[in-house]
Amino acid sequence: MLSMELAFSRPDKVRLLKQPGRLIHSIAGQSESAAWNSLQDQFDNLEKHTQWGIDVLEKYIKFVKERTEIELSYAKQLRNLSKKYQPKKNSKEEEEYRYTSTRAFLATLNEMNDYAGQHEVISENMTSLIIGELTRYVQELKQERKSHFHDGRKAQQHIETCWKQLEASKRRFERDCKEADRAQQYFEKMDADINVTKADVEKARQQAQLRHQMAEDSKAEYSSTLQKFNSEQHDHYYTHIPNIFQKIQEMEERRIVRIGESMKTFADVDRQVIPIIGKCLDEITKAAESVDHKNDSQMVIEAFKSGFEPPGDVDFEDFTQPMKRTISESSLSNSRGDGKYEPKFGGKSKGKLWPFIKKNKLSLKLGAGPEDFSNLPPEQRRKKLQQKVDELNKDIQKEMDQRDALTKMKDVYIKNPQMGDAASVDHRLSELEQNIEKLRLEVQKFEGWLAEVEGRLPSRTEQARRQSGLYEAQNTSAVNSCAQDRESSPDGSYTEEQSQETEMKVPATDFDDEFDDEEPLPTIGTCKALYTFEGQNEGTISVAEGEMLYVIEEDKGDGWTRIRRNEDEEGYVPTSYVEVYLDKNAKDVYKSLQKISE
Repeated sequence: MLSMELAFSRPDKVRLLKQPGRLIHSIAGQSESAAWNSLQDQFDNLEKHTQWGIDVLEKYIKFVKERTEIELSYAKQLRNLSKKYQPKKNSKEEEEYRYTSTRAFLATLNEMNDYAGQHEVISENMTSLIIGELTRYVQELKQERKSHFHDGRKAQQHIETCWKQLEASKRRFERDCKEADRAQQYFEKMDADINVTKADVEKARQQAQLRHQMAEDSKAEYSSTLQKFNSEQHDHYYTHIPNIFQKIQEMEERRIVRIGESMKTFADVDRQVIPIIGKCLDEITKAAESVDHKNDSQMVIEAFKSGFEPPGDVDFEDFTQPMKRTISESSLSNSRGDGKYEPKFGGKSKGKLWPFIKKNKLSLKLGAGPEDFSNLPPEQRRKKLQQKVDELNKDIQKEMDQRDALTKMKDVYIKNPQMGDAASVDHRLSELEQNIEKLRLEVQKFEGWLAEVEGRLPSRTEQARRQSGLYEAQNTSAVNSCAQDRESSPDGSYTEEQSQETEMKVPATDFDDEFDDEEPLPTIGTCKALYTFEGQNEGTISVAEGEMLYVIEEDKGDGWTRIRRNEDEEGYVPTSYVEVYLDKNAKDVYKSLQKISE
C-alpha cells in the first residue's frame, strides 16, 4: 500500500535567497575567499557600497575643480598685482626705471606674471587630465554598475520564480497525497460495509486508484521540478552570481585604482611646473643681485647735475664806515639788518648759500616749459636738448627708410607696370620729403640751442673768471628780483639775459633760483581761504576753506597770489580763492623795493 504521507524538507545544500530583513545561509562546506563570492548574501550592501564609491569619486572631482578655480583666481590676482605696479607708458614713472633697483623691481613684476602663468597651467592640466577624464569615467562607471546590478536582480528574480514553482509543485503533491489517502480510506470503509452495493464499492475503488495515480503524477512532477530547481540554484550560486559579483568587484577595484592614479596626476601636475617656477624665482634672485648702489648713485649725479660751479667766498662788508654799503661782486645773497628792508645791488636778491639747498618753491613750474628748455639748469638743459636731437634723428631715419622703400617700389612699378601704378606713390614720396625737411629744420634748431648751451658751460679752470663775471652781471637786480621775474613769468621758469657790464654770456640769475634755498620773502599781509584748493600742479599749494595764511607776493595780473603756510611751505593759489588783507606798511616797503629793483 502506497504511503499517503510524504515528509518534505529542503535539501541541506539548498540556500534561501536573501529576503528583506534576513540573510541567506552559506552553502555547507564552502570556504571563504578574498573574492566577493563570499558576499553573495550581501547584494544590497554591495549595491550601497558601490554607490558610495561613485560618490567619493564625484567628491574628489569637485575637490579638484575647486582647486583649479583657486589656481585661476590666484593667477588672476597675481597678474593684476603685476599690472598694477607696472610703470605707465610715457610717464615720469617710466623714467624712474632706469635705476638698477627699479629695473630689478620691474624684472620681479615680469617674473611674477610668468609665475601666474604657471598656476594657470596647473589649472588647465588638472581640468583636462583629472576633471575631464574622471567625469567621463564616472558616467561609464554608472552605466556599468547599473548593468551589473540589473543582471544580479534578474538572476535573483529567476531563482525566486523557480523557487515559487517548486513550492507550488510541492503543495500540489502534498494535496494529491492527502486526497489519495482519503480515497483509500473511503474505499476500505465501503469494502467492509455489507450493506453497500458492489457497484458503490467498485466506484470507491476506482476513485482511490485515480487519486493514487494523481499522487504519483504529482510526485513525478515535484521530483522533476525539484531537480530543475536544484540545478538552477547551483548555477545561480556557483556560476551566475559569482560572475556578476566578480564583475562588480573588478569594477570597484578599477575605480579605486583610477582615483589613486588621479591623485598621483594631481601631484605630478604641480611637480611639472616646479622647475619653471624655480626658474622664475632664480630670475628674481638674479635681478636682485644686479642691483648696483654705486651705479644708481652715479645716475643720480647725471640726472640732477646742474653744471653750476660752487660760489666763491663772500667779502666782508664794513658798515662802520660812513660810506655807501656795497656788496662783493661774488656775493650770492643780500644782507638784511636791523629788521629793515633795504635794497642791495649785485648778486642774489635773497637766499642762503648755494650748497645748502632744499626744494625751491620758485623753481616749480605751473605749466609746461619752453621749447628750448631754458627753464632748466645748463647741464640738465644740455641733456634734454641732446635727447630731443636724438629723437628727431631717429624720426628722420624712420622717414628715410619709408622713402627708400617707396622709391624701390616705384622702380619696380616702372619696370613692371602690371604690378602697379608708379604715379600712385608720388604723393606719399612728396609727403615724406616734406616731413624729412621739417625734421631736419627742427634738428638744426635744437642743435643750435645745444651748441649755445655747450658753449656756455664753464669748466673747472674757469671758476675764477665765472665768479668775477657771472655775479658782476647780476648787480643790477634788487632784493625782490624774483618777485619781479614772476611778473613776466609766473611759472617760475628760468630766463637768460645778456650782461650789461660784460660781453661774456652767463646763466641768468633765475638759474640760481633752482638751487638756492632762499630766505623767506617778507610777509606783506594775510589772507583767508574762501574755498578749498587742491594744489596738484608743481608750484601750487593746497589750502582748506577758512584757513589763514601769509601773503608774500600780490597778484601780478596772472590770477595767482603767492602765499606761505610756514617756513617750508609756500606756493601759488588762485587769487579768486582767497580774501587778502594787506599790511599797509609792509606793502609800502614791498612796493618801494620793487621800484628800486626796476
